[in-house]
Amino acid sequence: MAPIPGSGLAKGLAVTLRTMTRKSVTEQYPDAQPELPPRTRGVIGLFEENCTVCMLCARECPDWCIYIDSHKETVPPAAPGGRERSRNVLDRFAIDFSLCMYCGICIEVCPFDALFWSPEFEYAETDIRELTHERDKLREWMWTVPAPPALDPAAEEPKEIAAARKTAEKLAAAQAQPTDPAEPAQPAEPVDPAGPQGGES
Repeated sequence: MAPIPGSGLAKGLAVTLRTMTRKSVTEQYPDAQPELPPRTRGVIGLFEENCTVCMLCARECPDWCIYIDSHKETVPPAAPGGRERSRNVLDRFAIDFSLCMYCGICIEVCPFDALFWSPEFEYAETDIRELTHERDKLREWMWTVPAPPALDPAAEEPKEIAAARKTAEKLAAAQAQPTDPAEPAQPAEPVDPAGPQGGES
């Protein structure tokens, strides 16, 4: 059976009419910000205080887009008679986001939790050289990192939190003991120097 002339046009117009009667779901960005999932990979923030310059992130990066410079400093002994130690001091930490493929390997391999995902994604630049974020810029991204999700109510309490809570409870109990200076002290019972036998031989 031959198709009716114009049936394809009629079907297309029917789809258009059905779509026109539905409510639009388009978000008018940038006037309306999108609701991003909590694990969005936007930009990487640096918590500089936790960085020990172990270079794991730079070595494991598949794109070689992390640049780290450091120097060694001698730390005096903590106690008399101890020996001096050397430690690494961070001079430069930069990430080139024009090369980064957002795989998250650097965040996963960091043993000291110095790198975090931020959901921020509005950092486009007109100059590609501006996409290399130095450590000051990476530190600013830390303020946009969301708080970690709450633990499962049935989960076991972490050891660090449990130890801190017990210490706080002991300290609070020690401070809560009554030490009222207005309360008269009970006189001590006199002690017989002759002993319990009353001096009898």
